[in-house]
Amino acid sequence: MLILVVGAGVVGLACGRALALRGHEVIVAEAEGGIGTGVSSRNSEVIHGGMYYPAGSLRARHCVAGRRLLYAYCASHGVPHAKTGKLIVAATEPERAKIAAIHRQGVANGVEGLELLDGAQARRLEPNLACTAALLSPETGIVDSHALMLALQGDLEAHGGALAVHTPVERLVRDGAGWVAVFGGAAPGDLAVDAVVNAASFGAHALAAATEGYPAGRVPRLVLAKGNYFGCLGRPAFTRLIYPAPVEGGLGIHLTLDLAGRMRFGPDVEWIEAPDYEVDPGRGALFYAAIRRYWPDLPDDALFADYAGIRPKLSGPGQPAVDFVLDGPADHGLPGLVQMFGIESPGLTSSLSLAEDVADRLGA
Repeated sequence: MLILVVGAGVVGLACGRALALRGHEVIVAEAEGGIGTGVSSRNSEVIHGGMYYPAGSLRARHCVAGRRLLYAYCASHGVPHAKTGKLIVAATEPERAKIAAIHRQGVANGVEGLELLDGAQARRLEPNLACTAALLSPETGIVDSHALMLALQGDLEAHGGALAVHTPVERLVRDGAGWVAVFGGAAPGDLAVDAVVNAASFGAHALAAATEGYPAGRVPRLVLAKGNYFGCLGRPAFTRLIYPAPVEGGLGIHLTLDLAGRMRFGPDVEWIEAPDYEVDPGRGALFYAAIRRYWPDLPDDALFADYAGIRPKLSGPGQPAVDFVLDGPADHGLPGLVQMFGIESPGLTSSLSLAEDVADRLGA
């Protein structure tokens, strides 16, 4: 089969790789000039454990399976990564109950090595930490997301696949048992293919709405949640990732480390109407307050505005989180088509597992 994957973020590249490894001709079409310019390059670069998500959900299943696949892939392909471990911390009794519930959920999801700690035990691991209790996740880590995407692109091309940049897909038209993809941009045209995977992130909803025969009622609502990040001057005060108890729309302003050991904080949750990647330095006051709940000794003037990412959510403020949506032929009845919606965190961690699921849904 000739299969078109729309979107060259980490999930699209993983899908292209998986399909090429199964012996198919694959083209990954990307509207921008390179891989991973959107969600995939503007995140925390965390390899998540998988303890937050409801049992049986796509997030839970693919995060746990994807994490195991991702560590093995990084090791075999020389992708820089580190299994740092993570502490989810509680400062109040309600938060203590919340992390105990996360522990139970993680055990139900099959997450390995989770351990509830009291404040003294947590401080023995991280002396600069302030908390009354913590949940230790030894399987959490970090990864160089761009190196990962380059490795996935390399596998795709080594197995006969191709990447087409500056190639926005504007419409999908049914063509017998297959599809015709209509391209825009500087070199408009069309291409007949046997199957299509819509992994276009922010653009997935518009492409789904422009897919002939695909019911409009199956296109979910798109909600944009901006996450701002602040860097931190000085030597790292922690060796593990530090997360507060989750908040509405995200996991709270947490401390992550890059592969050089530098600290950065975020994301917060800022609901927006249109993409905007500028970080308002004035949000620093919110960051100082949030961070000092678990790191009281954060120095004044240590934070600086760094970067922002945007998550393509399917639910908004005051609404419960919505699972990933993988809508395949068995669901919508159209052959050779998988639509992917709401692939935000833990999408990077889940990418290799999601790719296998997508290939299976195509019967590829």
